[in-house]
Amino acid sequence: MKIVRHAAVHGRVQGVGFRAFVEHEALKRGLAGWVRNRRDGSVEAVFSGEETIVADMIEACRRGPPGSRVDALHQRDGDAADFAVGGSAKGFLVLPTI
Repeated sequence: MKIVRHAAVHGRVQGVGFRAFVEHEALKRGLAGWVRNRRDGSVEAVFSGEETIVADMIEACRRGPPGSRVDALHQRDGDAADFAVGGSAKGFLVLPTI
C-alpha cells in the first residue's frame, strides 16, 4: 500500500550532508518526495511509496550520515498538500531552505 509520510529531523542535521544523504537513500529505495533545510536548523522531508519502504527510509533518517546527530525525529501521515510542496515532478527533490 502506498503512503505519504512527513518527517522533521532535529539535531546536528545541517552542514553535514544530511539532505544529500536523504536524497541518495530515497532514490536508492525508489521513493518520491522532497527534502529541505529549515531556518530553525531542522531538516524536513516528505516520502511517498510503499509503506515498508517508507518506514525503512524513516529509520535511515534516524541514523543519518556520518557527522550528523539526530536528537529527535517527528513524523506524521502526509497528504497531497505536503507532497505538492515539491511540485508535480516525479522522483525525489532537494528544495531550497525555508
